[in-house]
Amino acid sequence: MENRKSVVNFASGCSRLPLSVLAQAQKDLLDYRGLGVGVLEMSHRSPEFTEILDAAKADLTNLLKIPESYKILFLQGGGSGQFSAVPFNLIGLKDARCADYVVTGAWSAEAAREAEKLGKVKIVHPEQDTYTSIPDPNSWDLSSDSSYLYYCANDSINGVEFHFIPDSKEAVLISDMSSNFLSKPLDVSKFGVIFAAAQKNLGCAGLTVVLVREDLLGFALSGCPIVFDYKLQAESLYNTPPCYSIYIMCLVLDWIKRNGGPEAMEQNSVVKSKLLYDVIGDSDGFYVCPVDVRCRSRMNVIFRIGGPDGNDVLEQTFLDKAAEVGMISLKGHRLVGGICASLYNAVTVEETQKLAEFMTSFKKEHQLQAASR
Repeated sequence: MENRKSVVNFASGCSRLPLSVLAQAQKDLLDYRGLGVGVLEMSHRSPEFTEILDAAKADLTNLLKIPESYKILFLQGGGSGQFSAVPFNLIGLKDARCADYVVTGAWSAEAAREAEKLGKVKIVHPEQDTYTSIPDPNSWDLSSDSSYLYYCANDSINGVEFHFIPDSKEAVLISDMSSNFLSKPLDVSKFGVIFAAAQKNLGCAGLTVVLVREDLLGFALSGCPIVFDYKLQAESLYNTPPCYSIYIMCLVLDWIKRNGGPEAMEQNSVVKSKLLYDVIGDSDGFYVCPVDVRCRSRMNVIFRIGGPDGNDVLEQTFLDKAAEVGMISLKGHRLVGGICASLYNAVTVEETQKLAEFMTSFKKEHQLQAASR
């Protein structure tokens, strides 16, 4: 990796990968363990790929202490594919074909719209004008005939993260954990289904990990596409899986394991996010984070510059100056604008400190310029 340009990638996805993972992938691309073929050329039914598949499942199981009663699926279609797969497989658990949704950001809103195509969807809290908080769980009106309760654990667009596991009462609990999966320990047993697209903390795009409790298999609606049928996918490799993405994930899982597991990832996340939120909080309004303090994301720190509505000129100057000193992909999502610093597992504390120092110096420079005018 000697010729790689030194930059810090704060993208919300596809995101930063550990350099050691990239170095190993570079080596194995041409020749995997002396086979004379690279991972991209390997048959998904070969003994070598089966070893990769088994290692990935074993590491996931160990890192998250996944109970034996769960199946681990490696699917395609991204998180958005699961917006459809979840209701296709589970909305028919009860005759009412009803599902409850907690909508706290753009991704859970999109998931609810997809589920409405297959059954009755109830948003369990009053509609929010903006996605800047999590409605008080005591105010949620859960349906007695709901098949499941769905929520997005961390919204990478709006910067809202659940720091608790919701109580779904009698319904099955479903969570989209695409952007905070493996960033902290997790009690998998509280969930019926967890899914996570890989391109945040797990690896590269093209793979979605699905953890599904075995007793929930076999309830797919008659119109469910075969590739989304959890039961069929749990029984065998029905179609060619995203082999290279699984291989990259296998390397990332090993990297997480060697660097302290989810517990260490959480400790780093706390430190990294505090560095940035402290700068924002001490900026006298120069930087503004719209998200309620109680549910601010540790993964995706979003903020505006120059006031609550942002200053387009200042924000573009910030992006340009950051890029000049090797910090890229800080532009916020088009739906919310502003700045978004994604602090996934592979982003280090030192790299986050560099951004925090840049934010502090940028504020001083532009406050002085404003004062001089």
